[in-house]
Amino acid sequence: MPIGLLGKKLGMSQMFDETGVLSPVTLIQAGPCPILQIKTDETDGYTSVQLGFDPKAERKANKPELNHAKKAGVAPVRIIREFRVDEVDTYQVGESLNASLFEVGDTVDIIGRSIGRGFAGPIKRHNQATGPNTHGSMYHRRPGSMGQSSYPSRTFKGKKLAGQMGAQRTTIKNLKILMVDAEKNIIAIRGSVPGHKNSYVLIRKKVDLKKAEGK
Repeated sequence: MPIGLLGKKLGMSQMFDETGVLSPVTLIQAGPCPILQIKTDETDGYTSVQLGFDPKAERKANKPELNHAKKAGVAPVRIIREFRVDEVDTYQVGESLNASLFEVGDTVDIIGRSIGRGFAGPIKRHNQATGPNTHGSMYHRRPGSMGQSSYPSRTFKGKKLAGQMGAQRTTIKNLKILMVDAEKNIIAIRGSVPGHKNSYVLIRKKVDLKKAEGK
C-alpha cells in the first residue's frame, strides 16, 4: 500500500482546473512529517511507517514523547499516525516527508474528524420529515414511532433518535489534487474535507486494487 501524509486543513478557496472549470478546493498543509519509527514483520508482525506532524515545544511534551522523538532525532510532535506499507527499505528513521510526495492529478482519501454540531434532533441529525404544522398538531419536530406496545415492548437497537451529531472520524474518498506547492508544503484538493479550519487530517494515497492484484 502507498504511504500518505499528515496535514492541517487551512480553509477553502477556488481555482481553475486543467479544463478551465472553476472548482471549489480545500487548501491543506501537507507535512513536513518526520519518520519516528519503522515497524517490520520481524519486530512487530507487520510493516508500517510511523509519521509525526506539527512540532511542539519540549516543555509541553511528556517523558515518553521526548524519548520517542529523541530516539528518532527529531523534535516532539503533536500528532502521530502509522501508515501501512508493503516495503520499508526505502524509508529511514529521522527522514522527513513533504508535499512533494504527491503530484497534480493524484487521487487521495482524506480522513478527519467532522465538525461537532452538539445535541441534535432526528430531523437535523437523520434528515427525517417534519410533522404537520397546522390544525392544532402538536407533532412538529418530534421523533417517529418507537415501536410496538405489547410485543416486543422495547425499542429496537439502531433506532434513529436525537443525540450527539458530528465529531466523528469521517473519510472522504476519491478526491483529486489540483495543485501542489512543494516549497510551502501546501496542496489544493477539489471539494471539501472533514473538519473545521486548522483541524488535523490524514491524506492517504488511493489504492488501486486492480493494479495491486495484477488484474
